[in-house]
Amino acid sequence: MAAHRKPRKRPLSGQGGASGTSGAGRTARTVRTAATLRTAATLRTAATLALAGAATATAAGAPATAAPRPTAAQVKAEVDRLYQQAEAATERYNGAKVKAAEARTSLTRLRDEAARRTERLNTSRDALGSVAAAQYRSGGLDPAVQLGLSSNPETFLEGASLAELAGTRQAAMVAGIRGELGQLAGLRARAGDRIRDLGARQAELARHKATVQKKIGAAQRLLDRLSAAQRAEYDGQGRGAAADSGTPGSGPGAGPGQPAGTAPAPGSRAAAAVAFAYGAIGKPYVWGSTGPGSFDCSGLTQAAWRAAGVSLPRTTYTQINAGQRVSRDRLAPGDLVFFFSGISHVGIYVGGGQMIHAPRPGSAVKLAPIDQMPFAGATRPA
Repeated sequence: MAAHRKPRKRPLSGQGGASGTSGAGRTARTVRTAATLRTAATLRTAATLALAGAATATAAGAPATAAPRPTAAQVKAEVDRLYQQAEAATERYNGAKVKAAEARTSLTRLRDEAARRTERLNTSRDALGSVAAAQYRSGGLDPAVQLGLSSNPETFLEGASLAELAGTRQAAMVAGIRGELGQLAGLRARAGDRIRDLGARQAELARHKATVQKKIGAAQRLLDRLSAAQRAEYDGQGRGAAADSGTPGSGPGAGPGQPAGTAPAPGSRAAAAVAFAYGAIGKPYVWGSTGPGSFDCSGLTQAAWRAAGVSLPRTTYTQINAGQRVSRDRLAPGDLVFFFSGISHVGIYVGGGQMIHAPRPGSAVKLAPIDQMPFAGATRPA
């Protein structure tokens, strides 16, 4: 059996060479560990900065992530959308302009009426003042005393009856003045309402005008990105691509300045409206314009029918209700044809599936097929 060994006692720190060597080793390991941690931290910081720099370079426009340039077809689609929105805003502007004009006219009438009533009021006041002054000069004596002092009672009694009549007249004058004052106050209150209404319409005008200008500006910036050839192609394919094919001519059924083969208008007024529309071909589109040198879409149709002696309202969404509704298969020259769900565009039908219209900013009045835009309805003014 092996002898039992006693365990060796571990020397205390600082006692003997072995323990001293062990303490120095631990210190060296601690220094090396700290240095390693500092090095790792430095490396992590450098890596983070490098990644951040790479991300910044990518965000700044590295070719790998650059947005693709839109195609000409995409630009055309977006420009068409912006122009349609601009045209809808133009019609709202036209409507607000009409309402502002009505408010201004009403305000002018109220002010004129107030001036006339003020003049009548001043006349009545002057007359009442004259009566009051005459009574003051007469002394205002009691009628019984005046009768007793009078040398001619019959003359006095005659004068007394006239004085009573003058008093009745005076009371009527006072009542009239009170009535004038009440009516004048009412006129001034209504004029105040019209002033507020006019201010609201003017603010609405400014808002719609800003929208139109914003949409047209955005469309123009997109068009500026096209090449000259692409821009020419867009201008040729805009609303009214087949427009320029409708050159004036003569032949059976053609009116003055109308292409050969054009269907005759159903009446003299419709014929006059169609003739006006043909005469406007080539004149520029200007939003808010009703002629004679430029037009927007509803301005053209309004002017054409005005030349025929028919008064149409100003906007597309009111013109569609200004006559007899007709279906597409029963269209006749002179009918108004409307497009888009918001009734934001209108042209004047001339037969053969064609219309004359003012298409959009940057274009001109032209002949075009009615099937190039979403058909919304038609009406016959006369």
